Amino acid sequence: MIVEKERLQDSKWKNWGPYVSNRQWGNVREDYSPNGNAWHYANHNNAESYAYRWGEEGIAGISDVKQIFCFAFSFWNKKDKIVKERFFGLSNPQGNHGEDIKEIFYYLDNTPTHSYMKMVYKYPINAFPYDDLVAENGRRSKQEPEYEIFDTGIFDNDDYFDIFIEYCKADHNDILARVTVHNRSKQDAPIVIAPTAWFRNNWKWGYNTYKGQMNASYDGCIDINHDSISIKKLYSRNLAAKSAFCENETNAPKLYGAPYTGNTYFKDGINDHIVYGSNTVNAEKRGSKASFIIDEIIEAGQSKTFDFRLCPNETDEPFNQFDEVFTTRIAETNEFYQEVQSETTNEDETNVQRQAFAGLLWNKQFYHYNVGKWLKGDPNHNAPRNFNDYVRNTEWNHLHNKDIISMPDKWEYPWYATWDLAFHCVPFSIIDAEFAKGQLLLLTKEWYMHPNGQLPAYEWNLSDVNPPVHAWSCFRVFKIDEKQNGKPDLLFLEKVFQKLLLNFTWWVNRKDQSGNNIFGGGFLGLDNIGAFDRNMELKDGQHLEQADGTSWMAMYALNMMRIAMELAQYYQVYEDMAIKFFEHYLYIAEAMENLGDGKEGLWNEEDGFFYDVLQLGNGESVSLKLRSIVGLIPMFAVEIIDHKLLDKMPNFQARMEWVLKNKPELTKLVSHWDEEGQGRKHLMSILRKNRLTKVLRRMLDENEFLSSYGIRAMSKVYEENPFVFSVHGTENVVYYTPAESDSRMFGGNSNWRGPIWFPINFLIVESLQRFHFYYGNSLKVEFPTGSGEKKNLDEVAQNISKRLCSLFLKDEDGQRPFNGGNAKFNYDEHFKDYITFFEYFHGDNGRGVGASHQTGWTATVAKLMKPRLTV
Repeated sequence: MIVEKERLQDSKWKNWGPYVSNRQWGNVREDYSPNGNAWHYANHNNAESYAYRWGEEGIAGISDVKQIFCFAFSFWNKKDKIVKERFFGLSNPQGNHGEDIKEIFYYLDNTPTHSYMKMVYKYPINAFPYDDLVAENGRRSKQEPEYEIFDTGIFDNDDYFDIFIEYCKADHNDILARVTVHNRSKQDAPIVIAPTAWFRNNWKWGYNTYKGQMNASYDGCIDINHDSISIKKLYSRNLAAKSAFCENETNAPKLYGAPYTGNTYFKDGINDHIVYGSNTVNAEKRGSKASFIIDEIIEAGQSKTFDFRLCPNETDEPFNQFDEVFTTRIAETNEFYQEVQSETTNEDETNVQRQAFAGLLWNKQFYHYNVGKWLKGDPNHNAPRNFNDYVRNTEWNHLHNKDIISMPDKWEYPWYATWDLAFHCVPFSIIDAEFAKGQLLLLTKEWYMHPNGQLPAYEWNLSDVNPPVHAWSCFRVFKIDEKQNGKPDLLFLEKVFQKLLLNFTWWVNRKDQSGNNIFGGGFLGLDNIGAFDRNMELKDGQHLEQADGTSWMAMYALNMMRIAMELAQYYQVYEDMAIKFFEHYLYIAEAMENLGDGKEGLWNEEDGFFYDVLQLGNGESVSLKLRSIVGLIPMFAVEIIDHKLLDKMPNFQARMEWVLKNKPELTKLVSHWDEEGQGRKHLMSILRKNRLTKVLRRMLDENEFLSSYGIRAMSKVYEENPFVFSVHGTENVVYYTPAESDSRMFGGNSNWRGPIWFPINFLIVESLQRFHFYYGNSLKVEFPTGSGEKKNLDEVAQNISKRLCSLFLKDEDGQRPFNGGNAKFNYDEHFKDYITFFEYFHGDNGRGVGASHQTGWTATVAKLMKPRLTV
């Protein structure tokens, strides 16, 4: 058996991993301000001196699963004003397009047990342009591009270090670390390497007084003492490395002007000692934070390697067989991915896919948030909440998160997002299905899910409403896992189904305002896609009937029906639940056609498209004829049922026949259930063949949605002819905006008015494949629209999939579109094969936009690069 797969059977191998955030400052959890100003309260400028309450940050940081003990790397080029302990970026108010990291690094490799990990950080040799980045981005408008670190010229003449950071495990609690520093410049350059270990501060808040301690043992060795940590020694192969110690405590005199009392060796002590030579480290060589300090000159064009080890026992030769262990783990990693990628023969695709998996694995994070404690503050640390002002998450007192969770991006989004996570789990299931299933179950636990059945959205507003894709992901992961392991995990599916019943009921009771099976929900994760803020409270009884909200719920009902049908093969009791969701789906489908009392439905026959409808207080309604992916989401509500499955469910089949006979008003609006498709299959879909063809005509039009790199979020027709709509006396104008947002709506850091978003595109590809599974070659459409060339829906899906993959792959000129035409990134030997998986992509040229390491849902490209499973 493959060694890494054997290790996956032993949970101890995941006790240590890359669970340290890339940014803890600026998070809601660390905000103890009275008015909810998280970006200001704990910011980058005070991060070096402020001891965090709920988590830790670092460069290539690792920790145990409870984050009691952390280890990360710090660097200093002898020109910066601070040691590089954390990645720098702009807060939401500072960036002209919201928060944005201003560093260059790449995740290169990782295994599911983190037995081997590798990344590279590109650290400037000259002074890091902190002030320039803040000032220039502050000067630029929303209509101008972001000012990136590459634009500052700091990487001109190759004046930077390539710092490769690698970890491997000799055993589950014996960790080897290696740093290789390459000087890419034409001049010798100094660098200080400071591998740093520390205990997360959980003793100052008033619940616990126990504090671990580290102290110098002998040259090249630091002792680690904590009752709950198995690792007891930190070794440096460089015996000349000096050690320095301070406390992981807030420097209150520096930050707040408080008087010195007791401890004078604060969290920033090692930083000040390295940069200024200050007497800020403990001469007695002990503390809760410790570093080795290695001062080196790296010759021009040369490299040096530095080795460290965290291990449970004292050993006379800590670096004996160190190189051999690294060689072995790298070979085992290659063996694991060779099996995963056995059907991928293109070398470039293999590289992209492996880095997608690496990014997923590096973006795991220890996430700790107890809302009840956070709201009221701690015995030793008050929270001066002004509940008359805005305070977040007051309705989530029950929520207590303390787990390893897949993050969207550990710098820009170092907190879980429920609908993001659903997409993460699909590619995760390819390499670690148990982790994927565990993540999906986690969000349904009582200490996550609200008692009313709502799933938490994300920490900035746990009550926000994300698209209900959890059931889709659960069944997708279930089938991938079954295919890989040869048996179904029915316990997982049954557990998650029971909890999703609560969530489905919450949607029905809370987001169907008129009780007519038309659903709202607000922005539904699509930020600024509407003509106005869809979370906005409307006046005089007005409310928004959302085509996407209703379509998501139709999809949810079908997902739940399919899960119930699967379970009914083993437990007949679930047959009744399948019937329930079958009928609920039919009611939603009817409602999309007719809002009641003669009101216009969500489908517009003249345009051949679905639109949101604004219900006015006087009983009239207005169709918001803005063509966006809101009108494409109805495609996702599609399910194909094999007749063999129906034969096993006589009660379901009998009830279905009764409904078809006695409630024709329901069935006439749905693609014909009673007409068998290719190979005795049945189709359930909001889109009948005629409507599907009309929607696809829009979607596959290069003048509207179809881009060279996927499906745009909004029609390109609004580039020259903007959509205009007035509400509350305000005229709202919507232009096609292919990249960054041009407004501050939802912070302005993401944009759904034109770019290509992977999660929606992934569902489009899957939906087209499912329609083809039913129609086969009996349905062909013009692709692209106006070309005169006809393709079946599977061919269309594969073409869109190739367009999405092409964002990362080299084109005929050797360029990767996500690099945005940057010659250095595309052609330089030290950049050209490194991949970043952006949050979204320019609708016309494919340039990466938004969070640069949001590998989570963009890692679905790894699934597109594998031969698909038919489920």
